[in-house]
Amino acid sequence: MLQCPCHVLSIGEWHSRLGEAHHHATEYPRCFLISSSLFRLGQVLRGRLGRYTITKEIQDTVWFAKNQLEETVVIKSVKGHPRVENERNVLKRFQHRTPYLRPFIDEIQELSYPPTVVLKYLDDHLLNASVKKALTRKEVKYVSRRVLEALALLHEDDYVHTDVKLDNIFVNYGRGDIRFSDVQLGDLGGAFPSNSNYAKEGTPVGAPMWSSPEVIMETPWNTATDIWSFGTVLISLLYGGDFNLFRPRTVPYGHEEYGLEVLKRQFQYFGPFPAKYEDITKPETITAILYLMHEIPQSQTTPFYRTTEREVCKKDKEFTCKIMKMDWRDRPTAKDLLVDEWFNEDREE
Repeated sequence: MLQCPCHVLSIGEWHSRLGEAHHHATEYPRCFLISSSLFRLGQVLRGRLGRYTITKEIQDTVWFAKNQLEETVVIKSVKGHPRVENERNVLKRFQHRTPYLRPFIDEIQELSYPPTVVLKYLDDHLLNASVKKALTRKEVKYVSRRVLEALALLHEDDYVHTDVKLDNIFVNYGRGDIRFSDVQLGDLGGAFPSNSNYAKEGTPVGAPMWSSPEVIMETPWNTATDIWSFGTVLISLLYGGDFNLFRPRTVPYGHEEYGLEVLKRQFQYFGPFPAKYEDITKPETITAILYLMHEIPQSQTTPFYRTTEREVCKKDKEFTCKIMKMDWRDRPTAKDLLVDEWFNEDREE
C-alpha cells in the first residue's frame, strides 16, 4: 500500500492536481451541447429507408417517432456536435456482430438538419425497470451476461464505451421467470478506441458516479474503465431501485467537489490503491491519492467484502470484488467475466 506522508494536499491543491473534471464542458465525450429543440411534434423526417413522424420529445436531443408501419423508433440529433455521427459510425462497425447493442436503423437525409439517426426503440431502460421492481438474481445474471457480451465485442476491437450505466442499458419486457426478452447496451456516442487522444490524455468521460477512478482523476483510460462501470451497474442491480454505492451524500450533482466525493466513496469501499500503482501514474496523481489516504484512514473505510449477507450474498460479493479494483490492471476483462463460475451458479441465495 502507498505510504502517506506528513504533508498532504489542501482541497484547493487537490483540485489543481485533478484538473477539476467538472469544468470540461467543452470536451467532446462528456456532454451534449445545449440547443433549442430541432424538431416539432408531428414533423415528418425522411430517411433512406422510410419516413418518421415525431410524436414526443424525450430530451433536448432525443425524440420518439412513428415509422410508416406505426412502429415507435428513436430519433437522435445534436446541432454543432459530432456525437451522433460517432454513434452511427460505431454502430455500423459493430451492430451486425451482436444482438446486444441497440442498433442504428436509418439516417435522415434532409440536408437542412444536422446528422440525425434513427435507432431501435425498446420498452424501457434498466434504471426505470429496477426502480419499478428490484431484479431477481436470475435477472441480474441475465442482464449482466448480455452487457458483458456487448462490451467484449467492443473491447475486442479496443473500443471503450465510456458511459456504461443503468439508463444506457435498454430492455424489452417479456413473460416468464425473467421479465426481459431483450437487453441492449446503447448510447455509443462517446465510444472511442483506447489509443485515441481522448483516452491517452485522460479526457473526462461518462457520468462521475458510474466512472472509474482513473477517469475521475483524469489519467489515461482504456477498456478497463468499462469494467469498473459494469461493476457499479452490478452493485446497483443487486441492491435495486435507484441505488448507487458511490453517490455522494454531502454535495449535489454539479457541485465543484462532486467528482472528489465520488472518488472518496470508491476509496472507502474498494481502496486502497496498491503500491504498484505508482509505476504507471504521474507524481501529481500519487500526491492526490495520498491526500485521499489522509482524508480516509484505514480505520474509517468500510470494505465492500464486509457487507452483510442480508444485503449481498457471498457469491455476489466475491464476483463484485473481482471487478472493483482501484488499479485498472487488476480488473478482469469482459471475456474473463463471461466464463466466471458466478454465471454457472443459478441457485437463489
